[in-house]
Amino acid sequence: MANQEDKFKKVVSHAKEYGYVFQSSEIYDGLSAVYDYAQNGVELKKNIREYWWKAMVQMNDNIVGLDAAIFMHPTTWKASGHVDAFNDPLIDNKDSKKRYRADVLIEDYVGKLDAKIEKEVAKAAKRFGESFDKTEFLATNTRVVGYKAKGEAILQRMGKSLEKEDLADVKLLIEELEIGCPLSGSKNWTDVKQFNLMFGTKLGASADTAMDLYLRPETAQGIFVNFLNVQKTGRMKIPFGIAQTGKAFRNEIVARQFIFRMREFEQMEMQFFVRPGTQKEWYEQWKENRLKWHLSLGMGEDNYRFHDHDKLAHYADAAADIEFRFPFGFKELEGIHSRTDFDLKAHEEHSGKKLQYFDPEINERYVPYVVETSIGLDRMFLAVFSNSLQEEALENGTTRTVLKLPAVLAPTKAAVLPLVKKDGLPEIAKKIVEDLKWDFNVAYDEKDAVGRRYRRQDANGTPFCITVDHDTLTDDSVTIRHRDTMEQQRVKISELKALIKEEVDVKNWLMKM
Repeated sequence: MANQEDKFKKVVSHAKEYGYVFQSSEIYDGLSAVYDYAQNGVELKKNIREYWWKAMVQMNDNIVGLDAAIFMHPTTWKASGHVDAFNDPLIDNKDSKKRYRADVLIEDYVGKLDAKIEKEVAKAAKRFGESFDKTEFLATNTRVVGYKAKGEAILQRMGKSLEKEDLADVKLLIEELEIGCPLSGSKNWTDVKQFNLMFGTKLGASADTAMDLYLRPETAQGIFVNFLNVQKTGRMKIPFGIAQTGKAFRNEIVARQFIFRMREFEQMEMQFFVRPGTQKEWYEQWKENRLKWHLSLGMGEDNYRFHDHDKLAHYADAAADIEFRFPFGFKELEGIHSRTDFDLKAHEEHSGKKLQYFDPEINERYVPYVVETSIGLDRMFLAVFSNSLQEEALENGTTRTVLKLPAVLAPTKAAVLPLVKKDGLPEIAKKIVEDLKWDFNVAYDEKDAVGRRYRRQDANGTPFCITVDHDTLTDDSVTIRHRDTMEQQRVKISELKALIKEEVDVKNWLMKM
């Protein structure tokens, strides 16, 4: 566990040191669980968003985009159930005076059981070497099977209690498991209470006439209320999808783990409208499709797993998470939900407007069912960043810190380095920068010895370093160094663009899906 904490601390400090993420309004001691994306972070975030958008909208003939406003008519949130049911179960520790989410305390306990399973697997893999069969070991090892069964039973009980709003049993479970306050270790807990997560605000010039509004807690409702507008103006035929990326706001009491759980965050969502009765097959199809998207980035199949929900939201008939192995364990990265016709029916009822589709194939009018895929952009950023940050031992006995970002997402694709700051080398290097920057984000770096510049670009996640040396003056060639392998090759300046494009082109990455 300590090892995981150390790794996570390195992720947070590296993100700041290399201009990826800053604490919001840091000069005023910051604002808890609110962060700013710095000069490199904003590029990485944009590249992740575009990678998602291209795969989701550009590559699908029947999916279109939308950018709905953050403010919506307040009845929207009554219809969606957020006013009455958008709550977190909270518990206070009487001794430390700290407040926690009861479900997160229980999930963290189960996470420790998962860590024990990982430990047993690692020990066995070491003992049996190449003959080790992980699947068989997970299914037959008594200790592992026991941990797994215990974890599943705990989550199942918690899910049922939350569904029935039996908060007394949630507290009882915390007491039975002897879960202490993470800060003080005290087991002196209050009862569990529900807390609504929406931020309220006012719209209007004077206090007397101002209307109560909410900052949207999710982006999906903007899609639902625009369903008919998009369908009619785009002449869309079912099945079709509407995709959107944008900010959402939740008054998280236990906002923590850096950018994993924030009060202001960005979602990338797609609502897929289908004929009632076909939702289960589309749900399975989107589960498969979304996992393929994640795997196309090459961050390791072992780092992903599906978690099917025991506790379904009030609107769903099936739900699963794609979980990712963060430095603090497996946690939700993306949700795939079969939302039935709950949302459109609720908006029909509250607005008095019909939100139906006439299906010419079956000559019927109906309210479509919806399959949703929803991913947190900030979480995806953390998944990519934390997985890419590595310490490598080199042959000469030294180590290097390298940020092995998927090249398609890297903020800067190449750094151009003149070997020395004279003899016309900087001029050639700057000319290369001028030429490449039409197609890629490139940097110019002339400070320090070339080895030190390589290390700096490695830590920054730059896939290529291009060095201009004295031979360049006569042969129009440069040395290109690959970040991940540190291999160097001599290439013509005229070949640089094609070589970089090959490595960073979205098409080449998405084709792996």
